[in-house]
Amino acid sequence: MEDNKRASWSGQLAFVLAAAASAIGLGNLWRFPYLAAQYGGGIFIAVYIVLVLTLGFTLMVTEIAVGRMTRQAPLTAYSRLHRGWGFVGVLGTLVPVLIVPYYCVIGGWVLKYFLVYARMAVTGASPMGEGAAASAAFFNAFISSNFAPFGYGILFVLACAAVIAMGVKNGIEKSNLVMMPLLFVLAIAISAYVVTLPGSADGIKYYLVPSLDAMREQVVDKAGATHSVFSFARLVKTILGAMGQMFYSLSLAMGIMITYGSYFRREDSIERSVRRIELFDTAIALLAGLMIIPVVYMFAVKTGTPVKEAMNAGPGLMFITLPKVFATLGSGGAWIGTAFFGLVIFAALTSAISLYEACVASVCDLLHINRKASTFFMGAIVMFLSTFSALGYGAWGDIRLFRGILSKDGLQFLDFFDFVTNYVFMPLVAIATCVAIGWIVGPRTVVDEVERCGQRFAAKGMYVFMVKYAAPVLMSVLLVEEVIRSLKLWNWKI
Repeated sequence: MEDNKRASWSGQLAFVLAAAASAIGLGNLWRFPYLAAQYGGGIFIAVYIVLVLTLGFTLMVTEIAVGRMTRQAPLTAYSRLHRGWGFVGVLGTLVPVLIVPYYCVIGGWVLKYFLVYARMAVTGASPMGEGAAASAAFFNAFISSNFAPFGYGILFVLACAAVIAMGVKNGIEKSNLVMMPLLFVLAIAISAYVVTLPGSADGIKYYLVPSLDAMREQVVDKAGATHSVFSFARLVKTILGAMGQMFYSLSLAMGIMITYGSYFRREDSIERSVRRIELFDTAIALLAGLMIIPVVYMFAVKTGTPVKEAMNAGPGLMFITLPKVFATLGSGGAWIGTAFFGLVIFAALTSAISLYEACVASVCDLLHINRKASTFFMGAIVMFLSTFSALGYGAWGDIRLFRGILSKDGLQFLDFFDFVTNYVFMPLVAIATCVAIGWIVGPRTVVDEVERCGQRFAAKGMYVFMVKYAAPVLMSVLLVEEVIRSLKLWNWKI
């Protein structure tokens, strides 16, 4: 790749920061708080942590080990692993190729909001309307405009390309050494501000204290009396919700960990690195909840809005609800908004860079061209594909895909790319990876790579059991659940 030989991280800390930076993305900031609010606060958090330490650990160790042993990006790594499993690499490479364009479009939205809040903080202007009451109208007007979403998205693509073109050490590694500390400082500072707000205690309790009521539902007996009973379905949904969040939060089955693993030095510990990545990722997820849930809780109580309704998942929480919350914080709300969207920019950039790098590395390995040429080539593809998501709410808003199949009204381009990658391709890649390692080449292949240079693999027994049996089953269940949820079969919702 660079200078005709494989690039590498300068050390184990550089790898951990890069992998953690990849894992800490938009999913941590808008989906984790929503799911925690929906499924019992502390109960959801406990289930999530258990899954991170077991299933997430297994999948991440596998991908990093595959990358390091083959010294290849996902497109060619699987064929090096086993000649008959190269198709998994093709599918695994399609994931970042399809995600990067719409992720950069959303990154452009974040950049727009950061600039808006910075202007509000400095000048006192209120582009969203008095008291941000028109935040929904402002957001909808922005994403439905014909050029602005595309223009901001292109700026985001160019920022990622500039970092990647500089290489692994000089670009990705150095950028993470700047952005990751800033991200943590902002997250801690905003969380500290939130917990000191008058009335935040009830929101913190709602977030962190396990609520058994979330595992219960109201039923009416034959006499017409209403009873609260334990709901097995609610428990299953909580576990599946935590599993899905863990899967996407850790950047699994996106080709990222294989790519970053291919730059990992032979003498460094995979197991220890994975545990540190899990720690960083979980810490940011917990801080995201601490930043968002208490203030949204206070806002909901103040406005009489049900908390679960206020805690919308996805863009609605970040771009519509939170601006209304910031407006209730007085003159400091604009500064908090500026800091928050600055934090989100760092999270979005680090994740987008890692996705982009998985694509660039795959092109380098397949075509044997240099990094800059591959970055330019992929940049052209990303810009072209981003057009669909950027204009999907505006000029091309009337175009809907799979109308009456995936949804009654069909899916806009961004939603379609999100569905195909996150809910179909990624679980399939994870399942195929577990089958290939667990049953085709054997877990010993990964165990030997982890134990290279005399490194100890403390969780070896758990790993073998998980990769052969538990992980393929759990990922298959997740795949079926996501399809059922997306198709809205049997009124299943998460």
